[in-house]
Amino acid sequence: MKLKSVSGVAFYVKDLDKTATFYETLGFEIKKREQDHITIYLNWYWMEFWLADNEETSEFQKEANLAKGARIFIYVSVDNVDKFYKGMIAKGLQPSSEPRDWPTGNREFVIRDPDGYKLVFFKRK
Repeated sequence: MKLKSVSGVAFYVKDLDKTATFYETLGFEIKKREQDHITIYLNWYWMEFWLADNEETSEFQKEANLAKGARIFIYVSVDNVDKFYKGMIAKGLQPSSEPRDWPTGNREFVIRDPDGYKLVFFKRK
């Protein structure tokens, strides 16, 4: 058995319109939009966002409304962390932190989406 790649992830959200606007502002491309979910892409990697209130599978109903983003960080590589940060500010977005260098060799900052999921924009030094 051999793993090939991670292709994408799926999340529950409260408001698809807010989520779509947020991710479009960041530069993601919405490739699919339905009444109950959207699929966005950055190159080949995809993220799906599903309305939490529409979850019909009893196994997942409880999970759909739990706290969002706890212990999860989604890393997104950028060419220039400081320039991307300034671009976010110019677009009216409010990152959770300012760019900083970490002992791991990354320069990065964090922003939360409308549901609290954390995106880390980084560049490896």
